[in-house]
Amino acid sequence: GNSEALKVGQLVIAIGNPLGLSSTVSTGVVSALGRALRSIDGRLIENVIQHTAPLNPGNSGGPLVDSRGRIVGINTAIIAFAQGIGFSISSNTAKWVINQIIEYGHVRRAHLGLATQQRRIDSRLADYLGFDKPFGVEVIALEYDGPAAKAGIRPGDLLISINNQKIMSIDDIQHAISGWNIGEYISISVLRDGRIIAFELLPSETEAEAA
Repeated sequence: GNSEALKVGQLVIAIGNPLGLSSTVSTGVVSALGRALRSIDGRLIENVIQHTAPLNPGNSGGPLVDSRGRIVGINTAIIAFAQGIGFSISSNTAKWVINQIIEYGHVRRAHLGLATQQRRIDSRLADYLGFDKPFGVEVIALEYDGPAAKAGIRPGDLLISINNQKIMSIDDIQHAISGWNIGEYISISVLRDGRIIAFELLPSETEAEAA
């Protein structure tokens, strides 16, 4: 199936083995699309489907299908003590991960070589930069001879955008580089000493984690 074709309000069906009860089916509707979900290890999972189909322990990894039986997601998580809030990784994201593993043996991710922190900024500065909230992301450290350092980025720079996407939080960085391909440059603009400076940066690949 194609998760991009899903619509809010559309019927979905979760299949799994909750609490050891095999081949259990539950139904719900799509509540929201394009959510971002933080994993236990802190990694941001993009393009998550939020729905009302009940999920319980044992549902994780099972398919989420539409009314025609096409797989549109992989059941992932619920919010504890909340009813009617379930999350599934979109089928298109799952396909991308599978193809990466088949081709390379692991998922290839962009590494920028910088450490950042979110901080509050003056509301007038936020308006000037086109931010819709008074928060920005500041570079606090650089990896020696890493991609960001080679490009000319410095500690104290305030990130404005990456690939033309505004950066107001750490999650925004991960979202902006999530579609990166090996060997592809990314554009970064920063605010430094009152001036906006643009850079072209060639990320390295994040080292594969042991299984």
